[in-house]
Amino acid sequence: MSGPPLRTDVIDIYLFRRHPDLQFLQLLRREEPLASTWQPVMGHIEPGETTFAAFWRELREETGLDAQSPMICGAWALEEVHPFFVVRADAIFLSPRFAVEVAPSWSPTLNHEHTEHRWVPLPEVPSRFMWPGQLGAIDELTRRVLPAGSLCEPILRLARP
Repeated sequence: MSGPPLRTDVIDIYLFRRHPDLQFLQLLRREEPLASTWQPVMGHIEPGETTFAAFWRELREETGLDAQSPMICGAWALEEVHPFFVVRADAIFLSPRFAVEVAPSWSPTLNHEHTEHRWVPLPEVPSRFMWPGQLGAIDELTRRVLPAGSLCEPILRLARP
């Protein structure tokens, strides 16, 4: 069989707050391959690690937010997994995605991978998030998970470890 390999070791985490309207966190990447671009929390699943464990670890490493923090208002595993192709890796990636609501006063503690952070109001998301998959994740969250009476919200909501 030929063609690029399929990789499933990348996750995305979308942090948001209600301040008073929805705002989404972006981090300015310091290192390649996405140096000098604004991204959500992104990370790799380590060998032997579950996706759920990687989600909490990456959240802590990249923002300083611990799973037991009272600043977390809720967390969800989004249902749609985003496929994308990376030329440099010659691989197709399937990326599980998560969302975390934080208290309006919370601010991230950045690690060495990032130099700055910013909050993007929902109306500005289409012009500030660069990848179609990022826009899709935010759309899924805002149109399917967060509305009152959502059928999928209680199923996608995550318990803390």
